[in-house]
Amino acid sequence: MPILLVVDLLAEREAFGKKGVEEIVSHFPEHEVLLWAPHTNQQIEYGFGKRVDAPQNCDVVVITGSRRNVSSWEDWMDDVAKLIRECEVPLYGICFGHQIICKALGGEVERAEEGSSFLADVTYTDGTVKKQLFTHQDHVIDSGEMEVVASSEHCEIAVCKHPTRPIKTVQFHPEATKLVLDYSLQCGDMTGDERNKFADGIQDDNVAQSLLN
Repeated sequence: MPILLVVDLLAEREAFGKKGVEEIVSHFPEHEVLLWAPHTNQQIEYGFGKRVDAPQNCDVVVITGSRRNVSSWEDWMDDVAKLIRECEVPLYGICFGHQIICKALGGEVERAEEGSSFLADVTYTDGTVKKQLFTHQDHVIDSGEMEVVASSEHCEIAVCKHPTRPIKTVQFHPEATKLVLDYSLQCGDMTGDERNKFADGIQDDNVAQSLLN
């Protein structure tokens, strides 16, 4: 059975952690799921996957979003960066994952004056436009080894891929389905005002369409 390693950087959250990861792993059927949360000892029990204390041999890696910031580097991020640089299997990054992959591969990330939380158009280099959900404060300002393949009005480096390695990253949250957003409000991870910023919350591309294709 193939193995999926999720670098689970929202493991302490009920909605974007548990429900968000549940949505991510649904796009990797028939995979054994390993959950690595190097940033915290306060992991929520998901009811699926196996928690591990360090990266393990696997067939694919996904790095999730986080409440932490690449622009405010913490010691545990060194371990994630090492995984990124040494990874030989397909590697995908979402939001924080996008940022730390670019940073680990020679790029730069900076703090914005204020965070961004809304649905926005993402324009790909082939002219395709997709509506996706953003919520972040750090921005990638130099993608390093990664090639930029899509931008949005507020975020010049919104989607990247590596020219020679099987790596792809997105600044937005394709796992934030309407179900995940509504659950965030229900469980208290998100306020009513925060939830209202995303309107119907329906994105054009899900995890598989935005990252795996």
